[in-house]
Amino acid sequence: MRILQLNIWTGRIKGALLDFLKNNKFDVICLQEAVWSIRDDVLENFCASVRQISGVSGLSYIAESSNWEMGFLDSDSVIKQGNVVLSREEIIQNRVETVYGGKTIVNKADDFRDHEYTLQIIKLASGLNIVNHHGYWLPTPMGDDTTVAVMRKVAEFVKELNGPLVMCGDLNIIHNSPAMRELDFLRDLTEEYGITNTLSGLKFNGEVACDHILVNDRIKVRDFRVLDEIVSDHKGLIAEIDF
Repeated sequence: MRILQLNIWTGRIKGALLDFLKNNKFDVICLQEAVWSIRDDVLENFCASVRQISGVSGLSYIAESSNWEMGFLDSDSVIKQGNVVLSREEIIQNRVETVYGGKTIVNKADDFRDHEYTLQIIKLASGLNIVNHHGYWLPTPMGDDTTVAVMRKVAEFVKELNGPLVMCGDLNIIHNSPAMRELDFLRDLTEEYGITNTLSGLKFNGEVACDHILVNDRIKVRDFRVLDEIVSDHKGLIAEIDF
């Protein structure tokens, strides 16, 4: 199974992103900062929507988990942003847990800081658990006490799951962050394979490995690498696994 982890930065690098997904085959794609709307036809003039990503990737099973939404065009239309899992295999469960915040309607810039952070827990027909999360953000990749508390909630939900498990996400922290110790019961492939940077340089400078794929002991990892292609402000991670 080939899995892609990618924060797509609201799909604003539309052409490069869609071309990459069209030309590369994946079985599961975990996205953060994905966008969708009941008016996808208009949204797609500005960025790549979940509908377009599903179309070019050939992955027809979709599970969405909104972190925030705002008015779009008129009072009856909204644009939603959040975590999305696309799969070639049937998704039989999409469980969403809130781990921080409560604001789901964003009307001004200050609202973005305290928007809802959710944990997306997916079960595939084969029994594989996919966990998808966009981590609590601070300017420092080491996080703080709130980061630790949020990740502790994440870990509690993950520990409840039985069977093979893959966790993907832009966690907004590096492996040496105290908050990552809450996930030490999983293998962090970003750390294990010596990845020092998962940012493309389009938005943030410096080397920060804040994107992660983690697996439990039921997963056999055949390959793991970072994308060279520039399709977002983050780099994509690709894991090839058996279970």
